[in-house]
Amino acid sequence: MSIDNSSFKTNLSVLIALLILTVITVLVAQVDFGIFNAFFAMLIAGIKGALVLMYFMHLKYDEKIYSLIFGISVFFVFVLYFFSKLDIITRIIQTSVL
Repeated sequence: MSIDNSSFKTNLSVLIALLILTVITVLVAQVDFGIFNAFFAMLIAGIKGALVLMYFMHLKYDEKIYSLIFGISVFFVFVLYFFSKLDIITRIIQTSVL
């Protein structure tokens, strides 16, 4: 008999958590948090993405090298974002002399 890492109970728990987080996303979208709107939206989306990656894509039960590869990919996305943002912030505004 093989070991079933993704049992029905686990999948149902993750599904319920994702549905609850979706309801929270909708409720948070109705409230104005000012500059923190994007932060809360990305935080909830990140938690939902982590649940999908860990349980439905089986990263939790798979070899650790796949989690490492995913983590390195996320790191380089943040590096790309950081350097893009740095480029935009440090641009000098040129005014016309005409």
